[in-house]
Amino acid sequence: MDHLSQHIEALIFAADTPVSLEEIRECLNTTFEHEFSEEEITLAIDEVKTRYQQEQCAIEVVEIAGGYQFMTKPAYHNVIATWLKQTTKRRLSQSAIETLAIIAYKQPITKSELEAIRGVSCDYTIQKLLEKELVSIIGRSEGPGRPLLYGTSVKFMDYFGLKSIKDLPQPKDFKEPDSEIGERAPVEEEKREEE
Repeated sequence: MDHLSQHIEALIFAADTPVSLEEIRECLNTTFEHEFSEEEITLAIDEVKTRYQQEQCAIEVVEIAGGYQFMTKPAYHNVIATWLKQTTKRRLSQSAIETLAIIAYKQPITKSELEAIRGVSCDYTIQKLLEKELVSIIGRSEGPGRPLLYGTSVKFMDYFGLKSIKDLPQPKDFKEPDSEIGERAPVEEEKREEE
């Protein structure tokens, strides 16, 4: 089909969340009443990606959160970061970040399990994370009372730039020297403090 890559480009551009290969295929099949193969669509997506890899383009098509989305190239992140700081009204609170991290690593998880880990009530924080669509209700536990189970959403992966939940840093990554913030105190100073 002529202009397949342009149709895919328009679809990815119009979507406010990453569009999966299957969603693209279903949309094209329905629109054109033709069965497109996965290979045809993948080749067309690659054509769009190649077009935006040119130096004069400030955006690119990125595979993220199980789909494809237009994103700003890294060279322009500083200007976007400044704009976001100027326009973003509220950031996540420390308690929201802690709760979100626990949900991300322990999902699916109940509210009582979250509260046992954090040691405080999480009602308000969970409500705010649900409102921001970073967390979603993914079912019910088989335990007593069948409490709700929480997990991260597609918007969470989009927000943090993750292709899948497997891309989260692993605990071992935090132990490596490259992951440390600041400089280590000299050994002599550490000994003096112990005395």
